[in-house]
Amino acid sequence: MSQDLDKSPSRATDGDGGNARIIYILYLVSLLVGITALIGVVMAYVYRSDAPPWLREHYRWQIRTFWIGILYTFIGSLLTGVGVGFLVLLAVLVWFIVRCVKGLQRLGRGEAPEDSGSWLF
Repeated sequence: MSQDLDKSPSRATDGDGGNARIIYILYLVSLLVGITALIGVVMAYVYRSDAPPWLREHYRWQIRTFWIGILYTFIGSLLTGVGVGFLVLLAVLVWFIVRCVKGLQRLGRGEAPEDSGSWLF
């Protein structure tokens, strides 16, 4: 009895961006759940070393989105006592969503983010 097994080697890299797509989705879900962003950033750190250059830029973009988002959220939280913090937190929310959507769009086209080192969009 012969079984047909898939003899193709397992891919060491995520050439089509499936893992990066999952991370973007985890980030967006974190707006409701919270902890999924932490899972996403850990995944980005794990997968970035074996990724092709264009995909490595997406992982860099995702890692920076997480850490800069944490910083902006901390600043907004501190400023809530002054009354301006709620506006800062709203701006952080919009910033976070825009970065995730832009990343997903560029990923869908198979392109790297325009400037993965940017603090803005």
